[in-house]
Amino acid sequence: MRQTTKLWLPSLAVYGLFVLWYTDFSGPLNDEEVDHFVATLMAHNSAPETITYIERFLRNDTGRQFLMLNNLDMADNPSDVEGAQPGESAEQLMNRYMEHMYPELLKRASHPVIFGQAIYSTLDMTGIENTTEMKTWTDGALFRYRSRRTFMEIVANPELKGRHEFKLAALNKTIAYPIETSIYLGDLRLLIGLILLSLTALLDNFRLARRS
Repeated sequence: MRQTTKLWLPSLAVYGLFVLWYTDFSGPLNDEEVDHFVATLMAHNSAPETITYIERFLRNDTGRQFLMLNNLDMADNPSDVEGAQPGESAEQLMNRYMEHMYPELLKRASHPVIFGQAIYSTLDMTGIENTTEMKTWTDGALFRYRSRRTFMEIVANPELKGRHEFKLAALNKTIAYPIETSIYLGDLRLLIGLILLSLTALLDNFRLARRS
């Protein structure tokens, strides 16, 4: 086997394995899967209107990845929650919630993309009546989900049901909605592909330079 082939094949294999893990190739949710997730939500005693709303989201699945945009307003003095120490801050409570969420996200190729604190109140609002309540946010976050199938595997996990109380106590209010991207330059399949391509090309050039 030529040295060039020996160098490039492992990079291609690593990238191929990553893409297989990072991408949901199962296509849109089928009716049986949707029925299963709806039954799980019912078993968790979710509100009927919530179940109907989420079911519509699942029945319109495209099979693609999506990003969840989150506007967060952290509480100044959150209520005490069972399982946490009295007087814990909103950040501490949110960290308790996320320490259980991160493993569930990462093992399903889902992860945070952006997280940061707001540096000013809302600069542009149109068509919103209650502007006072919608004006103030403390944080923003963007999470990538491999698919709606993956999203439901996470939110329907019974082990996370009690942990959600930490999140609720940490927040005054929040808005979260999903988007499917038409432009997403931060896609790890693109970034890792470029990194592997660059590193392998550098190693190949270094090998050729040593030979000459």
